[in-house]
Amino acid sequence: MTHRLAIDAATMTAIERHELLAHAIPSRETRDLGDALLLHDARDRDPFWNRLQAVRWPEDPAAFDHRLAETLVLFALLGRQPHIWPSPVHAGPRDLALRLQGNGFVDIGGGHLMVMADPHAAPPVRPGEPPAGVMLHTIAHPEDVGPGDLDDAGFVLATSFGAPPGRAPELASDLVSTLPDRRVVLVLVRIDGAPAAVAKATTFGGWTYLSSIGTLPGYRGRGLAALATRQAIASAASIEPGRAYLGVFSGNDTAIRLYERLGFRSVGESPDLLLAALPGPAVEALSGAGTTGALRTPGEAGITGTTGETR
Repeated sequence: MTHRLAIDAATMTAIERHELLAHAIPSRETRDLGDALLLHDARDRDPFWNRLQAVRWPEDPAAFDHRLAETLVLFALLGRQPHIWPSPVHAGPRDLALRLQGNGFVDIGGGHLMVMADPHAAPPVRPGEPPAGVMLHTIAHPEDVGPGDLDDAGFVLATSFGAPPGRAPELASDLVSTLPDRRVVLVLVRIDGAPAAVAKATTFGGWTYLSSIGTLPGYRGRGLAALATRQAIASAASIEPGRAYLGVFSGNDTAIRLYERLGFRSVGESPDLLLAALPGPAVEALSGAGTTGALRTPGEAGITGTTGETR
């Protein structure tokens, strides 16, 4: 049974804003639309980097449909698949996910938002604590990067999250571009020199976003993810103290239990919704303008969510 943590609406919005800004590093665009937050990548069409979240739209059906229609136009102008992450709690309207699904959006893999409730459950890794042969390498600055480190980290991420072939170099390249930012820390775990697990932390504004936590299949069950997560939290705290949070895919009970042992609690679960170009009230209102004809079916845009940036 997943343990739950109650948070208020202001805290939920603060976490969503922090997550969006973390994903914007180093050069993605963010927009505050007043009743939602937009992330946009001008170069990468992957829906993961092009989405709306922290949606607080009106309850009134007509007003809701109007706001959704405006959003579909925005995505069409950006040349991106309409993609929305409903908040796990305090969404607006309360049945946001159901209304979006009624307008042709489909769930491509949602998850839990988990927030640190007991920091003492995730202490820094003690000297001598890792088993023999296990080395935790913290990369907080570009000069910390050793030969092959980022290629190895990209390989671990691509393999552990089942990314399509050839995705590892892209993930390594993304790490190269983000690590010069002093708010970002990467932990690479090796066993006898071979890459085995990774974790990343992005900390600023009183929050620490943990992401890209993955372990190669052959090394699972050895506690490496817990070590990497604890090391990432401690390393982030040395930059700026912040309350940690992370996302976990729905149904990943093993990971949920791990993070609960480390002091995290789920604040709720929500879907990850991508427009499938199916008929719906707001979609039909735009059909005459030709804005939905170019929309693609889910799955065409890449590996949404498989970089480890889970929800």
